[in-house]
Amino acid sequence: MALSVPDVLTALFLGFIFGWVLDKGGLNRYYKIANVFRFTDLTVLRFMMTGMLVGMIGIFTLKHFGALELTAVTATVLAGNLIGGMVFGVGMALAGFCPGTCITGIARGQLDYLIPGLLGFLTGGVIFGALYRTPLVQWLLTAGRPDLAYAKLPDILGVDPLLLALVFSEAILLFLYVLGRTRLRRPDDLEKIVERERIEAGLEERPQLQGVGD
Repeated sequence: MALSVPDVLTALFLGFIFGWVLDKGGLNRYYKIANVFRFTDLTVLRFMMTGMLVGMIGIFTLKHFGALELTAVTATVLAGNLIGGMVFGVGMALAGFCPGTCITGIARGQLDYLIPGLLGFLTGGVIFGALYRTPLVQWLLTAGRPDLAYAKLPDILGVDPLLLALVFSEAILLFLYVLGRTRLRRPDDLEKIVERERIEAGLEERPQLQGVGD
């Protein structure tokens, strides 16, 4: 189905808002992402869980009022999802950004996001294109139970989709509450180290100290 101009403009507008929120919240900074995997700053995790909660409530509300049909379901490939998730997670922890935060960093004019980001996109595309038709990758894509590839979780569990959404929403709210009550006391200097290295590499201006009379 061809996209209309309003659809494209809406997608661009929502993408701009999403990137703006990421940047203003500092969620595209290396230390913010790296510290999630170091269990010293879970801001990014809370942001992602909140996004899942809002998206789930919004989608099922629109579906309830007939404004949305959940017809397109991406196939579940257990082996591919697990292996791909681990590769993605390791890369995200090492690089300190994911595709979304990489784009926001590029929009800020940061070369340390632009060069590795573009190389990462191109390298990933080349590897995917070269290996997609190999027997190993095709086996990973077809391994498991084909009848469950497009199954929805409510259908598998035999429960009402709205009830399942409410249960997941309550679980996310409880998780966010526990994170909010948890105060990580482990000392962390990663932010200061990264800022110092960026200044030394000429990627960031050194802050100017003002005099007492200024």
